Amino acid sequence: MGEVKIQPLGTRVLIRPHEENETDAGGGPYIPETAREKPQTGEVVAIGDADEAIKVSTGQKVLYPKYTGTEFKIADAVYLIMDANEILAIIDD
Repeated sequence: MGEVKIQPLGTRVLIRPHEENETDAGGGPYIPETAREKPQTGEVVAIGDADEAIKVSTGQKVLYPKYTGTEFKIADAVYLIMDANEILAIIDD
């Protein structure tokens, strides 16, 4: 995947949500994408230009609320842009 050409403004951050496992394997019922749980974790891809006010940095894994931010797609990749204050926690591996 190539480098994203999006620069968030202010205290916004750009996040690549982690993929959820497919639920139609193993002969179980197929759950359409619209009915699946949205991921709540992702990787910070870019931060806004008010970086002194942002407590996360690129490459960090974060936890965020289910229904927050604005989701969009670029070149078959899904991204989420949200205010940095909406991030709940940083996940350390």
